[in-house]
Amino acid sequence: MYYSDEIIEEVRSRNDIVDVISTYVKLQKKGSSYFGLCPFHNEKSPSFSVSRQKQMYYCFGCGAGGNVFTFLMEYENYTFVEALKYLADRAGVELPEEEYSREAKERADTRAILLEINKAAAQYYYIQLKSSRGAVGLEYFKKRKLSDETIKAFGLGYSNKYSDDLYRYLKSKGYKDDMIAKAGLISIDEKNGVYDKFWNRVMFPIMDVNSRVIGFGGRVMGDAKPKYLNSPETMIFDKSRNLYGLNRARRTKKPYFLLCEGYMDVISLHQAGFTNAVASLGTALTPGHAALIHRYVQEVYLTYDSDGAGTRAALRAMPILRDAGITAKIIRMEPYKDPDEFIKNLGAEAFEERIASARNVFMYSLEVLEKDYDMNSPEGKTEFMKETARRLTQFEEEIERNNYIEAVAKAYHVGFEELRKLVAKMAVQTGLAKPAERPREIQNNRKNKKEDGILVSQKVLLTWLIESEEIFHQIEKYITPEDFSEGLFRKVAELLYEQYEKHEANPAQIMNHFTDEEEHREVAGLFHTKIKELTTVKEQEKALQETILRVKEHSIEEATKNLDPTDIQGLQRLMNEKRKMQDLRTLHISIN
Repeated sequence: MYYSDEIIEEVRSRNDIVDVISTYVKLQKKGSSYFGLCPFHNEKSPSFSVSRQKQMYYCFGCGAGGNVFTFLMEYENYTFVEALKYLADRAGVELPEEEYSREAKERADTRAILLEINKAAAQYYYIQLKSSRGAVGLEYFKKRKLSDETIKAFGLGYSNKYSDDLYRYLKSKGYKDDMIAKAGLISIDEKNGVYDKFWNRVMFPIMDVNSRVIGFGGRVMGDAKPKYLNSPETMIFDKSRNLYGLNRARRTKKPYFLLCEGYMDVISLHQAGFTNAVASLGTALTPGHAALIHRYVQEVYLTYDSDGAGTRAALRAMPILRDAGITAKIIRMEPYKDPDEFIKNLGAEAFEERIASARNVFMYSLEVLEKDYDMNSPEGKTEFMKETARRLTQFEEEIERNNYIEAVAKAYHVGFEELRKLVAKMAVQTGLAKPAERPREIQNNRKNKKEDGILVSQKVLLTWLIESEEIFHQIEKYITPEDFSEGLFRKVAELLYEQYEKHEANPAQIMNHFTDEEEHREVAGLFHTKIKELTTVKEQEKALQETILRVKEHSIEEATKNLDPTDIQGLQRLMNEKRKMQDLRTLHISIN
C-alpha cells in the first residue's frame, strides 16, 4: 500500500518522539536531550538519547538510531506500514482506505478472521480452565507449581472432554466452518463429521512477536497419544519461523536467549525470572528460527534435555546457529532432565550458576564425540584427534580457527603446532583448503576494501552534515549530492541539501521517504555512523577535513574513469571539480 509523503509526515509530526518512547523507556532530561537505558542492548549506565528538536533517537552504546517509525519497527518488530498505522491511530490521523487487488483483499480479510478466531479460542480455553470442567487442567498446572499470575500471563487454558465444544462456541460467534478449519481448530471427515482438533488437553496459546494468537499447543490429560499436539500450519502459523515465548523474551534486557525444547521449560524459566527464554514449536531448530533469533540477540544458551535426544538436538542446532552468526553455549542440566525440573528442585540461583559455567558448544560437541572412541588407547585417541581436526576446518576465519586449536590442544594435552598441521592436512584431504590468492584476487580484495572505506567516509560525512548546518554552509560549494555514491547515499544527500537550502533541516522527515524496511534501517544508520572518538576540536576538524577530501577525491576518480574523451563540457566540469579539490586542501573547516 502506498501512502503519500504528506500523510506520512503528518503522522510523524503528530507523534512527538519523546512522548512515544517514554511509554517504553524511562527518560530523564539532560540539557536539550533525554537519556535512558537503551531498550536494544543490556547496559547499566544510560547511553540512549532522544532529541525532541531533531525528533530522532540514538544509542551511543550499540549505535541504534532513527525516528519514531524506526523505533517502533525495532522495538515492536513492526513493518513500516504497521508502525504508520499504529501512530496514525495514536494521533487520531485518518489514513486513506487501502487499495487492494481482489486477491490481496481476500487474503488480508482471511488473515484478519483467522486471528480473530484464534483469539476467541484462546479466551474460551482460558475460561474453561477456570470453570468446574477445567478442574483437572488447573490441577495439572498447580502440580507443575505455576502461579495464577503465570497462568494468566501466558493465557493457559483447557479444552474439555466434549469433542465439539469449541466448534459450537465459535459457530455461536458467527464464524463459518471453512474459516474455523483454516485456523486449524477443527477437523471434518465423512465418518465423524466436525470435531475439535484439541480436546481433553491443557492448552498453550502460541503468539507471534506482537502477542497475537496464531496457534496452539495442547498437552493431553492422561496417557493418550500424541502427548503433545500442535496446530497445523496455517496462513498465520508457520512453526519453523516462530518461537514460543518470543513475544515476551524480546523485551529482555539480557544480551542472550535461553533456548528450550518445550512450553513448560519456557514458562518455568519466565516464572523464575529468566524472561529471555524461548522454545521452538514442536520441531527441530531451523534456519528460520535462527534468523528470527538473530534479530534480537547474537548469543544463545541451549537448555535442551540432558538425555540422548536432547544432546542430538543440541548438536544439530550448533551449525544452524553458527551459520546465522549466533554464538552458542550449552547449559548442563544434570542430574535433572530439563530446565523445568531443575528450577523446581534447585531454584533460580543454582540455574544462574549453571549459566555462568555454560560450556562452549564446540568443546561440548567434542565431549560427546569422545564417547565414540577409546581415549585410553593411542589408536583411539589418534582417530579422535583426526575427527576433531576435521571439525576444526569448519572455522573459516584463521584467528577463530587458531583460537579453537589452542583450546583443544590445551584440553587434550597435544601440541598446538602439531594440531594446527593436522588441521591443515585434513582441510586439504576434505577439499576445504582454500587456494592461495592470485595477484588478481589480491587486487580485487584491495579494491573492495577501498570501496568499503569510501562508503564509510560518505556515511560519516552525512552524519556530520546532519549534526551541523554550519558545516553544510562551509562545504556546500565544494561537495554536492553528486559526490555521493548512487542509490541511498545520493538520495539522502539530495534531500538533506534541499532542506538546508530552504533552512528547514529535518532529518526525521528525510527518513519518511524510505518506507521499505531494509532501506529505512539503512538510512537510519547513515544518520548515526559511529565517528571515532576525538578528544579535541582540532582533532575533529582534522578528521572532518580528511573525510571531505576522501569523498571528493573518489568522486573525481569516478568521473575521470567514466568521462567520454569527446565530451568537452564534461571535461570542463571535471577541470572545475579539480580546482575545487585544490581549494578544499587549503580550506579551514571549523567545528563550533
